[in-house]
Amino acid sequence: MHKILVIGALGQLGSELIEALRRLHGEDNVVASDLREPTIKNGLFEQLNVLDKQALEAIVNKYGVTRIYHLAAILSAKGESDPKFAWDLNMNSLINVLEIAKEKKLDRIYWPSSIAVFGPNTPRENTPQHTIMDPNTIYGISKLAGERWCEYYHEKYGVDVRSLRYPGLIGYKAKPGGGTTDYAVDIYYKALEEKRYTCFLKANSYLPMMYMEDAVSATIELMQAEEHSVKIRSSYNVGALSFSPKDIAESINRHIPGFQIDYDPDFRQAIADSWPSSIDDSAARNDWGWQHSFDLDKMTKTILQGLKSQVTI
Repeated sequence: MHKILVIGALGQLGSELIEALRRLHGEDNVVASDLREPTIKNGLFEQLNVLDKQALEAIVNKYGVTRIYHLAAILSAKGESDPKFAWDLNMNSLINVLEIAKEKKLDRIYWPSSIAVFGPNTPRENTPQHTIMDPNTIYGISKLAGERWCEYYHEKYGVDVRSLRYPGLIGYKAKPGGGTTDYAVDIYYKALEEKRYTCFLKANSYLPMMYMEDAVSATIELMQAEEHSVKIRSSYNVGALSFSPKDIAESINRHIPGFQIDYDPDFRQAIADSWPSSIDDSAARNDWGWQHSFDLDKMTKTILQGLKSQVTI
């Protein structure tokens, strides 16, 4: 069995990925780590500042780690408030992980990229796997640079590093972490609590999205794929849904009659306008068999059912 380390395990994606990995590999074979300590400790956990390479190496040695899922990052909207720190964390943490993978000859590394690597001159409809990439946020710039580092370490040193360009990820088990697509998470909370939501994007701002369960499945499927099937070592496009704030509001209204949405676009609108509205993920589907399971209405029903026990109605 592989010994797995998940860095950034308390985030929105990490908290659900940890559960899935422990079901798959066994609780004693998956170590969670994060900069902050969990409120409830469940399973193996190590507090870690991933910018401290020695501390990271000590955890790898302690548990005999063979695979790392490196999820820690400053997201798009939050990154714009402190671009130098966002670059430092997003970039240098990846270099630390890649260096340890090279030195320790680790089996596999996973690092997530994002649709933020695209920019205002990228084709917005059905954005190709290989296309113009001119990101204009520090998050997107760091992710694009990270893709080049991943491919470099694979080609030069044989590091088996794998990556997905996530669209907006939507889940309810952990609060969002400062991304431009976070409205699609927060809107469900407000729908149940207040039956009203003020959106920071325009009504018809279409963006690629994915329910968290699909994101976890895609991540694990890519990491389980045979090495010869993984033909792209920068990062794979992955898609599932594409909808606007107006679309998600209409979906919620089918479950919560009377729900209302208002629009008050802020600086995040410019970020959304620079991103694709839909994604061509045929390479992922052809190379290792990616398929999504959730459409918009199935996602809405699942999230609202899951949240009812968490929010005050």
